[in-house]
Amino acid sequence: MHRLRTTVARLRPLTAAQPAQSLSQPRSSAAEGGLRTFQPVRCSNTSVAAEPFLNGTSTNYVEEMYYAWLENPRNVHKSWDIFFRNTNAGAPPGVAYQSPPPLGRTLQGLTGVQGLIQAQPNVEKLVEDHLAVQSLIRAYQVRGHHIAKLDPLDISCVDFDDAPCTIGFQNVGFYGLTESDLDKVFRLPTTTFIGGNESALPLREIIHRLETAYCQHIGVEFMFINDVEQCQWIRQKFETPGIVQFSLEEKRTLLARMIRSTRFEEFLQRKWSSEKRFGLEGCESLVPALKTIIDKSSQSGVESVIMGMPHRGRLNVLANVIRKELDQIFCQFDSKLEAADEGSGDVKYHLGMYHKRMNRVSDKYVTLSLMANPSHLEAVDPVVQGKTKAEQFYCGDTEGKKVMSILLHGDAAFAGQGIVYETFHLSDLPSYTTHGTIHVVVNNQIGFTTDPRMARSSPYPTDVARVVNAPIFHVNADNPEAVMYVCNVAAEWRNTFHKDVVVDLVCYRRNGHNEMDEPMFTQPLMYKQIKKQKGVLQKLSEKLIAEGIVTTQEFEEEVARYDRICEEAYTRSKDEKILHIKHWLDSPWPGFFTLEGQPKNMSCPSTGISEDELVHIGNIAASVPEKDFTIHGGLSRILKGRANMVGQRVCDWALGEYMAFGSLLKDGIHVRLSGQDVERGTFSHRHHVLHDQNVDKRICIPMNYVSPDQAPYTVCNSSLSEFGVLGFELGFAMASPDALVLWEAQFGDFHNTAQCIIDQFISSGQAKWVRQNGIVLLLPHGMEGMGPEHSSARPERFLQMCNDDPDVFPKQSEDFAVRQLYDTNWIVVNCSTPANYFHVLRRQILQPFRKPLIVFTPKSLLRHPEAKSSFDDMLPGTHFRRIIPDDGPAAASPEKVKRVIFCTGKIYYELIRERKNRGMDDDVAVVRIEQLSPFPFDLVKLETDRYLNADLVWCQEEHKNQGYYDYVKPRIRTTISHSRPVWYAGRDPAAAPATGNKQTHLTELQRLLDTAFDLEAFYGKV
Repeated sequence: MHRLRTTVARLRPLTAAQPAQSLSQPRSSAAEGGLRTFQPVRCSNTSVAAEPFLNGTSTNYVEEMYYAWLENPRNVHKSWDIFFRNTNAGAPPGVAYQSPPPLGRTLQGLTGVQGLIQAQPNVEKLVEDHLAVQSLIRAYQVRGHHIAKLDPLDISCVDFDDAPCTIGFQNVGFYGLTESDLDKVFRLPTTTFIGGNESALPLREIIHRLETAYCQHIGVEFMFINDVEQCQWIRQKFETPGIVQFSLEEKRTLLARMIRSTRFEEFLQRKWSSEKRFGLEGCESLVPALKTIIDKSSQSGVESVIMGMPHRGRLNVLANVIRKELDQIFCQFDSKLEAADEGSGDVKYHLGMYHKRMNRVSDKYVTLSLMANPSHLEAVDPVVQGKTKAEQFYCGDTEGKKVMSILLHGDAAFAGQGIVYETFHLSDLPSYTTHGTIHVVVNNQIGFTTDPRMARSSPYPTDVARVVNAPIFHVNADNPEAVMYVCNVAAEWRNTFHKDVVVDLVCYRRNGHNEMDEPMFTQPLMYKQIKKQKGVLQKLSEKLIAEGIVTTQEFEEEVARYDRICEEAYTRSKDEKILHIKHWLDSPWPGFFTLEGQPKNMSCPSTGISEDELVHIGNIAASVPEKDFTIHGGLSRILKGRANMVGQRVCDWALGEYMAFGSLLKDGIHVRLSGQDVERGTFSHRHHVLHDQNVDKRICIPMNYVSPDQAPYTVCNSSLSEFGVLGFELGFAMASPDALVLWEAQFGDFHNTAQCIIDQFISSGQAKWVRQNGIVLLLPHGMEGMGPEHSSARPERFLQMCNDDPDVFPKQSEDFAVRQLYDTNWIVVNCSTPANYFHVLRRQILQPFRKPLIVFTPKSLLRHPEAKSSFDDMLPGTHFRRIIPDDGPAAASPEKVKRVIFCTGKIYYELIRERKNRGMDDDVAVVRIEQLSPFPFDLVKLETDRYLNADLVWCQEEHKNQGYYDYVKPRIRTTISHSRPVWYAGRDPAAAPATGNKQTHLTELQRLLDTAFDLEAFYGKV
């Protein structure tokens, strides 16, 4: 705000003076950063004009009037308002005053200057100085963190573009103040709490208190928040004199936690000096920081805390925060242990944990879950958020008071990984919010070997959090008491406002990236300083001993006691002969499996439903259950078409999906469908959310009217994110096996920006972490001649990651089909009928285990007249069909069939049309493989044995180096014991998924059809 540069002149009253309002009431302001709200004092613009004050009137009156105006211009008469506005704008002395307009006239009707009088320099100086002090206070609130002592190494390379410092005793001249003003008493504005119970302080004391609040070991970034209440709340937490205090017991607890954190790392270093462990040395205060957050949150009513973190410090957090048994951690270092569980397991610093224990501070039980995650550091962020949302949903926690998340980050990854930004942008979306996350950044001030100046463009690694107005608390991690206070405030913030908050632990990494790395190669000066650095435990113990909080003997005894605990656990760990990865589960499903972790049976009941149920759900899908609800005219036609299909006992793709969802909801299974534009459907086929055409924001979701006691249906359009949203839905699906959670890509190829979630969590999650998941991916796929983008969901990538062996024909058994599903890492299908889509969705829930399901969904088939299914294919006794054999004339005389064309998905309809056009219904059988993985060896064998005299062809519309061919061919060859060749009919190899030229597309399509029906023309004699 500009300084007041002119004088306060004598002002003549416009009307008869009325009793002045009291200025001692609570006040408010529209000043930047926000102030406390108040009831405005009664002083209308036509009641009390500016009164003469120079003839014996105290300048205190001017000061009071000035502060009243500063807080709200409407608090003072219009003449004062004009005067103060002009002076702030830099009006020269004597010309700031203008008479207000007479009653009935507007300000625009006035020109020139009226009522000029003699300036009074003493009043000018008074107002200028108070304004300068307010500007100084605001400068500390905005930029105090620039000069805070945040870096334990005192070599911080945070770059503020070399902006000149405008705070501190030596810079008061910047505000027009002088050294002689330091001992003057100034009234404090309501934008600060540094006065405590005092309303005025000497300037020297004001600066001292501001330095104490904002420029020591804590730096606060919050003035970008545009909420008055939130800004005032933060000011009170950091400005109130003496607020950072701890009891004797709290300090002793802090010391005990620091001992555990530090001695744990030292124990591992002694026992396994040549092993990677990504230790916490240099940021040992992380453990008491997390425990403080959990303590405070538990006291506020939180019952479950879900955490995600990178490698660094994970073992320490598992041991001293989650309280995993030390012997289970130590035995992980034994490379000779045999794995007792299926799957390969993972390295120890990737594993998670789930534990319910008593919190000794709150005397309440709290459940702690640390999610397992891979080396893709921040990829776990949305997964944690999804699991948190699910737990909140299932326990009815609509405000996040019982379940919360804590995310830990490294500084380089926090700034560099785009998934952090995506996750932040989910934080306030209605269907994705977890009502506030506490982010803790372990700020090593280095990323592997990369200097921050080369790793980010922002001054701080935490600047990404400003996008959602999250307050950021920087703290020197070598001051555990400051860390403890900041974490208390962060937990209170989350409990009060239910919004994200960031704690930036500015620390260092005593070793290299891991214990085997040599950091002196690349950061010699930093690591010379680190070698001189006294450990944080030593600093804290010396301080507390000097204060008389503990004695040296007590400290040494506590160290020895924890060392004994570690040694005893180490001894027990040597008795472990087998490694149990199941002990590291982060998302157990009690009651879903037997005690041994196996399914209760290996059978799957029929996935069909009664005709009455089909008709009932179909009628719901064709209706608008709410009264006086106006829908779009085009939608009326769609609903009428659905009603006609129900009357004809058939369904298309959208209605088949409706049948699956509705029947599961009726049985109490929660269904959640998420993704870009899923409510309507990218191809305008779904329409699960109806919008009133006359009432803004009024919607109707017919699926929630299936049954009075049904489970809720959640369908939600997502942000334009794949990585973040798919991770979120994966986490949601982890929370419970009794929910069908689906993510639909807007187009199938959009999954490639979520590839990390697919590769690291979905395809390999069970093998690494023994964690089943029933997430469903719906990926629109099909080459419609619209160009290379959005044509292919890249089925070859999913099939390449399938774990079934192409060279081994599996052993057959009565429960083969279900057993095969249990043994696979995920299920990949391409359904050609709505009925099969209906069945595969219901099978996800009815089978006795959970596996990820990848569905290549159609585009043109959504409205294809032949892509409809009869209700007969969905009645009790029916199942998902892994293969759909040919049911035409060719099947009636299999010995006469010359060619069997195997295919999957949409190309089937092109093939049967071409077969009919060529008059080859008797000669060619077309067999659809609906379930690609696990491959239906048994059913393919039935088909090849039936058509012993026929050539075998695999036909696909995709290019030869893409699609299904490389996956299917060796498996068919294994099925027939390599007795016959498997010919290929499809497009030639190509770099792009499709051509952008419609005519070329049609030419390629006709060529592959010609190949399928006339092998000799392309391959010679076969």
